[in-house]
Amino acid sequence: MSKAAELAALIANVNKGSSLAAKNFIQNGSFQVWQRATAATAQTDGDYKTADRWFGWVSGGGAYTTEKSTGHLADTGHENALKVAVTTADTSIASGDYYAITHRIEAQNLQSLQYGSANAKPVTLSFWVKATKTGINTLSLTKDDSTAIRMVKEFTINSSNTWEYKTMTFIPDSSIKTAASAIVNDTGRGFQLNWVLKYGSTYDGTADAWTTSSHFTTSNGVNNMDSTSNTFYLTGVQLEIGEKATAFEHEPYDTTLKKASRYYTEIARADNNTCHLVGYVQATTVARFGFDVSMRTSPTITETNFGILYSTGSEQAVTGVADITQDSQFVSFKLTTAANLNVGEAVVLYANGAATLTFDAEI
Repeated sequence: MSKAAELAALIANVNKGSSLAAKNFIQNGSFQVWQRATAATAQTDGDYKTADRWFGWVSGGGAYTTEKSTGHLADTGHENALKVAVTTADTSIASGDYYAITHRIEAQNLQSLQYGSANAKPVTLSFWVKATKTGINTLSLTKDDSTAIRMVKEFTINSSNTWEYKTMTFIPDSSIKTAASAIVNDTGRGFQLNWVLKYGSTYDGTADAWTTSSHFTTSNGVNNMDSTSNTFYLTGVQLEIGEKATAFEHEPYDTTLKKASRYYTEIARADNNTCHLVGYVQATTVARFGFDVSMRTSPTITETNFGILYSTGSEQAVTGVADITQDSQFVSFKLTTAANLNVGEAVVLYANGAATLTFDAEI
């Protein structure tokens, strides 16, 4: 795109209700933040595994991994990408099978779209993709709040294992402009975007039409799961108001990290005896943690390999974690140990070798 065309597109989008800053509704679209893991991890159904804010759907006889891939700056303008690698092929997709890569957007971040009103705004999705299989691929955008309604789009991979830039626009129709299609101003799920690797015939529908049916693909889509030689890469994902794609909105790493930390925060240590939290003993040991960024909702807490050091100088391994009280800014939780501690003792929580303490508030 020439500079003149880019400027014209930007102006057109601003006229549609976009802004010059914070225009991208996608978080971690350049795949900069990987708090959980960067190495290939077997993807399980609906579970966040690697890149922050991105997860996979897996249901059927096939399997794939996701991992961080680097070295794509010259081709795409983005150093990192999400790599999907098929590890177990599914050459015969059953009607109810599904495989996809998914991103969800919090509902209150989408209020500027004015869905549910006569002024509902169009949005344009742009991204870089590289895949082994050529041919028609599909993705779907679902508005989940209130009445769920979605649209399927098709795009074509023209050359095998070659980076290609794709754009597509979702235009609101009369069904989006009714009150039943409003996006509630809350912390729930507003949008869900699915890049389809392959869905079964149960989910086939028509491209470019809004529907309340469970249509996430079309019958034209290729099967990206049919060989263990298949890979699928994604980066530079942007969703913005307007009918034209504009240049990707690059942001500082710490900005992306703060956005991601609203949904997932992790303390990870590889060394011994590093103090992290100070607590005390009631009936059980209690520790309190404050978040740098308010989490979307009260998080699920998971602990691995932390220990407790208490006032007598003794140490106890943590055998379990359960929350007592929590909100989006602070959490107080109890730590179970093998031995009973004395009420009133001060304690510290420390890493006993490689240790993690995670707080999960994903949509």
